[in-house]
Amino acid sequence: MSTYTEVIGNKLNNLLEKTYDAEKGYKKAAENTKHAHLKNYFERKSQERYNFGHELKSEIKTFGQETDKGGSLTGAAHRTWMDVKAMFSADNDESMLEEAIRGEKSSLEEYSDVLNETTLPSSTASILLKQKNIIAGGLNTIKKLEDIS
Repeated sequence: MSTYTEVIGNKLNNLLEKTYDAEKGYKKAAENTKHAHLKNYFERKSQERYNFGHELKSEIKTFGQETDKGGSLTGAAHRTWMDVKAMFSADNDESMLEEAIRGEKSSLEEYSDVLNETTLPSSTASILLKQKNIIAGGLNTIKKLEDIS
């Protein structure tokens, strides 16, 4: 069994931290909307990211790499998925959806960056590609939700 290079391990841990951020951001968005469809959507997305995180942690550990626990000061400085303070400054559904779109686009870029690693084990590439496709499909849903907010 091969092990991850330090570069791949770091990229996957960064992706894992951003997955934690996305989970927390969606959970916070669900708490802050009164709109039933949006609340349901944000709760589903939070659970989705929770599941993504567990898949990533398991895969990272399979290849002998330590996983970040999330919430580190260094990680917080580099997180680009969702800036919760900015997201809730206007504290309305439209701004939360716009921030979710921005975050999902950023996530897609992060996934693409990691998937471009030529030494990525096939099991890891498969997990990342599946998660990336789910995120990409979710962008269409977010755009539809903008129309009802």
